[in-house]
Amino acid sequence: MTAFVIGNGTSRKDISLKTLKQYGKIYACNAVYREFDPDYLIAVDAKMVFEICKAGYQQKHEVWTNPNQAYSKLARLNFFHPNRGWSSGPTALNMASEHGHETIYILGFDFVGTETDKINNIFAGTANYKKATEKATYYGNWLRQTALIIQQNSKKRYIRVVEKEDSFIPEPLSRYGNISHITVEEFKNSFNLQ
Repeated sequence: MTAFVIGNGTSRKDISLKTLKQYGKIYACNAVYREFDPDYLIAVDAKMVFEICKAGYQQKHEVWTNPNQAYSKLARLNFFHPNRGWSSGPTALNMASEHGHETIYILGFDFVGTETDKINNIFAGTANYKKATEKATYYGNWLRQTALIIQQNSKKRYIRVVEKEDSFIPEPLSRYGNISHITVEEFKNSFNLQ
């Protein structure tokens, strides 16, 4: 069983998410719903959850978030129990891991900007996101949470898709034997996405 966990780093900009659906389950984060319907949408930031609910997306699609009194009465949201208090990307990765997938591809988890220290997000400059000219949020928590999931699931195979061969690979992600890194081109070739 294969899963794809979709973050919103710019390295994934040329990958067609619609085409991936035939190859496995898709767990995606936050504003992805604006352009694509994943199998599971994960959003833990309250502003993003309110945006999703205002659009009525959760009425027809599976949306997961952490319990929050601010939106506990909004209909048709699914809540994580226990709430780890993690960011959306690692929470989505954890969910895919708990669902029993043996191979999990990680896309758009860039951690740093692919060009500069500015925000590295496909949705930069849109509602509920920083402007493209703003400084990137420090990635330490995302990395720590991601590394913990990989460490705790040593029998699963994680494949992180990076923009190019010399893309940033954080040291904690090179410690474990169950994660490898491939380029976007290699990924596209594997799934005939050209």
